[in-house]
Amino acid sequence: MRLGEVERLRSELAEFVADVFASVPRSDQRRWSDCYIRGLMLDGRRKSIQPMAERLPDGNMQALQQFVNQSPWDETPVRRRIAERLTEAVDPVAWVIDDASFPECGTASVAVAPQYCGALGKRANCQVAVSVHAASDQASCPLQWRLFRPEEWAQDRDRCKAAGVPGRVGHTAKWQLALEILDQLAQWQLTAPVILADAGYGQNTVFRLALDKRGLRYVVAVPGGAVAHPQSAAPSQPRCGGLGPSTLPRYRTPTATLAALAADAGRSQFREVTWRQGSKGPMTSHFRVLIVRPAGKQSLRAAQEAGGGHYQWDGVLPAQVLLAEWPADAAAPTDYWLTNLPATTPVEELVRLAKLRWRIEHDYRELKHGLGLDHFEGRSWRGWQHHVTPSSPPPRPS
Repeated sequence: MRLGEVERLRSELAEFVADVFASVPRSDQRRWSDCYIRGLMLDGRRKSIQPMAERLPDGNMQALQQFVNQSPWDETPVRRRIAERLTEAVDPVAWVIDDASFPECGTASVAVAPQYCGALGKRANCQVAVSVHAASDQASCPLQWRLFRPEEWAQDRDRCKAAGVPGRVGHTAKWQLALEILDQLAQWQLTAPVILADAGYGQNTVFRLALDKRGLRYVVAVPGGAVAHPQSAAPSQPRCGGLGPSTLPRYRTPTATLAALAADAGRSQFREVTWRQGSKGPMTSHFRVLIVRPAGKQSLRAAQEAGGGHYQWDGVLPAQVLLAEWPADAAAPTDYWLTNLPATTPVEELVRLAKLRWRIEHDYRELKHGLGLDHFEGRSWRGWQHHVTPSSPPPRPS
């Protein structure tokens, strides 16, 4: 936005800042939060502190630097209020779990390490943050963030101390960070409609079971190479011969991949579904819904625990709904999702939810290019947390 446009919004911005930064105790901190947000909204190639201070008529580089990097205000209640306002504005049909990467030079920036960088599509030196977004067909916005701390950081106390990483923050897997966010949002009295996630999260059986235990509904992508039994498969228990302990019930037939189960009856079992209007016309493909029994060691262990233990379990693996996509120009199915929604859920609704993750790309594009989410040049834990907090934009329908 141009300076004149931002200035015309000063009264609305002042109301927003007064509301979401009400927990910040000092008036000068609240004043510089207003200034910082205006700097993020202004047009400019870089949204780091120095160029923003130069663009703003009331900009002060030293004061903004103090506000972001040194000032000890607590970002958690600010994020809670932002999440409450944005949830009300978006009226989400789903929450989307994702992670964003921030390419970095050097090794001093907090949590930076050589790891897969989605922004570059390859392994590179970067920071990674896990996020949960509220999404509808018309709008989306991030609700909360967690900065991923690689193992090499968790093992280097001097490096963590230099970056100001709190002592309680250790290495936590991304899927566990996602669960932490969901738990915190629940503590804030925000209700998840349906959880969506890509295969990086969905392929983790423990993660899916954790969502089940929390009573959360989900539609998560999974790789076609994951194994399962068809719904009709049943365990058998050979008759005891009289010597030794009884043979436990188990499946005597081999597992199959989800790809094989989805394609077993051919393309005729897939029906055409249109889920939204794209820029080049209707978004349409072919989908099939079937029931499978996810297998593998984690699924087996979880079923045994739920069934009362190894010797009490009846051997039956729980059934789950699988959604598979077979595009018209593909030789075989290409994408797969598991869901704990009822088997009676219309395929159109499952497809709509499975495909809703596209909205998050709009989030990241606006956050990074419009509001400078990845332009932060500080190195500290506190600075990163403070910069990300006001970088969540008001939702804009598209």
